[in-house]
Amino acid sequence: MKEPKYLDEAFEEICKTLKKVFAKKHRDYGKDNILELGELGIAFRETEKVSRLKHLLRENREPQYESLEENWIDVAVYAVIAVMLRRGWFQKLELDKDLES
Repeated sequence: MKEPKYLDEAFEEICKTLKKVFAKKHRDYGKDNILELGELGIAFRETEKVSRLKHLLRENREPQYESLEENWIDVAVYAVIAVMLRRGWFQKLELDKDLES
């Protein structure tokens, strides 16, 4: 990955990372964990992630399990899933079989 020159390029680079993480985790978890509780379940997961982030940031320490960046990525991915769910896309669409792992 080369260093972006512009803010929009940086944003696009992060979105690529979000897509990779989403696809990887979706292959492991499937849809049921999201569809079971829907948007409320996503809100609970987001709350847990943000609470963990706040705790670690207050303590000014790096976590032992998941990095702070990985936590932020999870928060962003859950937010995108929530938008897809609201639009009805998450329920009816599947991953592209040709999407690289």
